[in-house]
Amino acid sequence: MNDPDDLRRQRVLATIDAIPRGRLATYGGVALEAGLPGRARYVARVLRELPANHTLPWHRVVGAGGHLRTSGPSATLQARLLRAEGIPVRAGRLDLANHVWPRAGE
Repeated sequence: MNDPDDLRRQRVLATIDAIPRGRLATYGGVALEAGLPGRARYVARVLRELPANHTLPWHRVVGAGGHLRTSGPSATLQARLLRAEGIPVRAGRLDLANHVWPRAGE
């Protein structure tokens, strides 16, 4: 029998993996898309527990207010990766209005 937490975790990982290049999703948005409304902190925990060698586009997941949720070297790396995808980062802030995923109708 499958562990319910493992199934939730797999849904979160699949949702993050589906975020297109050049787009952003909030922790709450990922939770909602994964069928876990109100579980933004769970999404953050799943990301925090990823092994160092993963290839998931973690950098595309940001805070609800359009800001980076990491600090230190991770924030610098996240900003660099987002800029490389054409997403402007200004003082740790992001333009969710133009880059949020999914948009209505997607």
